[in-house]
Amino acid sequence: MAYEIPVTQARAELADLINRVVYGGERVVVTRHGKPLVALVSAADLERLEALGEPEDERVISSVPSIGSTSTSTSTSTTGHDRHRFGIAAEHRGPEVR
Repeated sequence: MAYEIPVTQARAELADLINRVVYGGERVVVTRHGKPLVALVSAADLERLEALGEPEDERVISSVPSIGSTSTSTSTSTTGHDRHRFGIAAEHRGPEVR
């Protein structure tokens, strides 16, 4: 059974949650308005999930190269299909240049 925590509380307790996952073997589900958003699992759990196999048309995002980047190139923008697939409702576009 996974431990559920609201996103606002998870943000404040991230270091503790990581320790619970890594050292306590727990799985943590972060929720927003009671709906699951993401799950924190150990690297060993992730390896087991990946070993089960993925459909060939699915990709796993292994890292985020830059957070808070203000780049507006089309190669890094999220397509409408990806936003729907990953449940992304909004996209940061950076400050407008006037």
